[in-house]
Amino acid sequence: MTKTPQSLPPIWLMGAFGFVSGLPLPLSGFTLRYWLSESGVSLQAIGLTAAVGLSYTLKFLWAPLLDQAQPFARSLGRRRGWLITIQPLLALACILLALGDPSRDATAVAAAAVLVAFLSATQDIAIDAWRIENFPPAMQGLALAAYVWGYRVAMLVSGAGAIGLVGWIGWHGALLTMAVLTALGMATTLLAPETKGRIKIPGTGWRDRMTTAVILPFRDLLSRAHAIWILAFVLLFKLGEALASTMAAPFYRAMGFDRAAVALATGVPSLAASLAGAAFGGWLVIRLGPGRALVLTGFVQMASMFLYFALAASGGNPIVLYAKVILEAFAEAMADAAFLTFLSNLCSRQFTATQYALLSSFAALGLRTVASTAGFLADALGWISFYGLTIFAALPAMLIMLKLMRLEKTSVTA
Repeated sequence: MTKTPQSLPPIWLMGAFGFVSGLPLPLSGFTLRYWLSESGVSLQAIGLTAAVGLSYTLKFLWAPLLDQAQPFARSLGRRRGWLITIQPLLALACILLALGDPSRDATAVAAAAVLVAFLSATQDIAIDAWRIENFPPAMQGLALAAYVWGYRVAMLVSGAGAIGLVGWIGWHGALLTMAVLTALGMATTLLAPETKGRIKIPGTGWRDRMTTAVILPFRDLLSRAHAIWILAFVLLFKLGEALASTMAAPFYRAMGFDRAAVALATGVPSLAASLAGAAFGGWLVIRLGPGRALVLTGFVQMASMFLYFALAASGGNPIVLYAKVILEAFAEAMADAAFLTFLSNLCSRQFTATQYALLSSFAALGLRTVASTAGFLADALGWISFYGLTIFAALPAMLIMLKLMRLEKTSVTA
């Protein structure tokens, strides 16, 4: 059933869901690594924390559950029912993380971060499915631009905002504040309308349910034209960015920037650039289509990684830091809007949660596996050579997308 403009949910809800989705991410990523860095944890161990968020890569394993099983809060519908079940647990996991102490027991802190990542990834499955089911393909670019706006604001709050709060109320107080904000996600869920007219595939037996939940979504996705090339692109698109951003926190400290300088640079200027980038990325998708928009934004994102290299070569010049943070934030948000629209348009409506989880998990694979070696690479190569490497790591994905566009053009004209 196609929704009319009057029946679509308000776009601001996508911004709110973006905030809900983005808030926990730095708590198992940049903010966590900065906390560990200040607590004297080794560079190699900090690099290994890239694996803390493996749930974002493996979420396709339990996404079929959210597609087929009924949540406890059935009266709210499938998507909202799962969200209202997950979100209180996510807030409790954030509290558990906030009460840890990496200088005494870094393992316990990492375990709490793993739990935060697992619940956050599960929340993302339901939010992504709700978005794809409630907005038609022509509206996905706009919906995702709003989502990225909220997502980037949330990452500022739990990234630079949390780090800035540390000077006032300490790490425990700052992280507890983030836990309270995470709990506010339940209000967004209650305000959102439930999906109407969702397509269901018949089948009541155990074998039918397994086929519907697990086999059919994968078979449908792999039956697409050029499926292998598409999956290769999805896998590699974020690899260079993943390597670069994993070591950002210790890199800033190595360049001589203290906590206040990092919080200031990654604060309002970064947010403004992100919002502008997301809006421009959404406009490019509407204007050029997802494929051409991806090529343009992907090359801009790759070019922005030269600024890590420039900052390392400058020896910690504050002007270069601000240029790096602002231009990188713009490029990443712009690329995210195009990339997420591309993933959304690949999903069949019958298997929304499972297929989007599979594709976004594939996209995160480099971040959670190859990027976990970033600490060892940075330690062995030095900052300048390491960030030179990250630039070349982003190139294969762009070559694959150019190939896909040629294949698509050939199939249309044939």
